[in-house]
Parts: sequence; C-alpha cells; structure tokens
Amino acid sequence: MSLYVVIGEGIMPQIKMCVCIKQVPGTSEVGVDENGSLIRDNIDTKMNPFDLYAIETALRIKETLGASDIRVISMGPPQAEEVIREAFMMGADAGALLTDKRFAGSDVLATSYTLSQGIKKYPFDLIICGKQTTDGDTAQVGSEIAEFLGIPHVTNVKKILQITGISLIVEMDLPDVVQVVEIPFPCLITVDKDIYQPRLPSFKRKLETKGKSVDKITLNDFEDKESLHYGLKGSATKVQRVFPPVSNTSRETWKGDPKELALKLHAKLKEKKFY
Repeated sequence: MSLYVVIGEGIMPQIKMCVCIKQVPGTSEVGVDENGSLIRDNIDTKMNPFDLYAIETALRIKETLGASDIRVISMGPPQAEEVIREAFMMGADAGALLTDKRFAGSDVLATSYTLSQGIKKYPFDLIICGKQTTDGDTAQVGSEIAEFLGIPHVTNVKKILQITGISLIVEMDLPDVVQVVEIPFPCLITVDKDIYQPRLPSFKRKLETKGKSVDKITLNDFEDKESLHYGLKGSATKVQRVFPPVSNTSRETWKGDPKELALKLHAKLKEKKFY
C-alpha cells in the first residue's frame, strides 16, 4: 500500500517520529512476585509483536517522505536495550531506554505516565504504538500516553491514507465500522497488526549500529521527579493473580447415526453453556 503526500501550504519537510516498544516474555511460563509483577529475570524475551508493526509504519512514512527521524523508546530493565538494538537493525535512527528501579511494578497508568515523561524529553510530531502488548493485553497505554501529553490520538489504525504538512488521514478499524479520520500533528496513533508486513532485521545494519549509543534515562532526568507518580507507588491498580492459560488437549470421538449425533452434540453444547 502506498502513502500519499499532499504538497502545498504547510508542507512538513520532516516528521519526527517516536515509536514506543517493549520487551515481553517469550513464553507463558512466567513467575509472579509478591507484588503481582511478572518476574522477567532469566526468561526468554522478545520484542512485543505488535510493536514490529509500529516500527514498520514509521519506516514506511520515512521512506515516503524521504527525510524523517525515527526514535524508539522503551521502559524496562537494562536488558530491554536488546529490543532497541533490534529496532536499529530494522532502520530506527535513535533510541532511549527508561530504566530505573523506581519504575518497577508499574501498572498501565504508571507505565503510560512514565513513557509520557520520557517522550517529552525529545521533539516529536507523531507517536506510534502497537495496538497492545502480549503480556498485558490492555490496549490502553497508547491512549493514556496521549492524554498525559495533551495531544489527539487515534487507535486501531489499519491504514494510513495520506500525509499532509499538518495532519494524517487514517482508517480506523472499529468493531462495527471502518472510519476515516484526519488527525492533526502532534498526535499519537496505535496500529493494528497487518497494517504492513514488518521487515526482518538487517545483519548489515547490525554491524553498522553495533556501537550506536542508547540514551539511558532515569527518574532524575524527568521534569516530574516525584517518586510517588511512578512504579508501584504510582499505580492505581494491583494485580491479584496471574497464571498461564490452561492447555486442554482432551477430545472425544463420536460415531453413530447422524440424528443421534446431532442430539448428543446439542446436549453437549447446552452443558457447556455455549448458548
């Protein structure tokens, strides 16, 4: 799919983009500490799959305009730098990691506020987030970042139709309808899967960006240094219980007369309360 750039009054020669990414567990077998937070030490990790679509969207915009800047930003422990370097291998220009023990245990609200404080340190026209993360699945962080920054936002974007000097025109995939909206810069969008096919990291770029620096940002670097706004202290909610999904592979095979099988299937569906 091609993007259309409107040339005329208010043309923006360069869009500064910020893409929020996250390192998530690569397995469902994850422990939980006494605060209800996931134990992320010594487990396989990966970049949140939905964030790959966000990075690809930013890269497509950059390729269309010819001159734009992409900064990825993540919040997490020091090892979360791995996903920033993966973004470099895909084509991101710069990266920042918000890392501080005082950020640990953040719920959706505290996470969104922390990310908003980190983003404020850099100039931006467009913030792009994946629709949701695979470890939380709340799909709320993007919208809350925008609210904390006081900028307009659009969620569930399935297509970017047009870029003007002052706005984006996008398609939103809503439950019952597809809606086309125009959103002015600066703004935030969250993108759904399959907006584009994410490219693979480049080994050549891995070598080229091996020594590329990643900004390390702590609470002391923020405009708001009040520790009560971050981590467990700044969280309005607390997880009561976390558990991996139960895998059920049991099955039954029925044989017999079709009418009898239909009645048996009807009874089973009723028993399972499927209707």
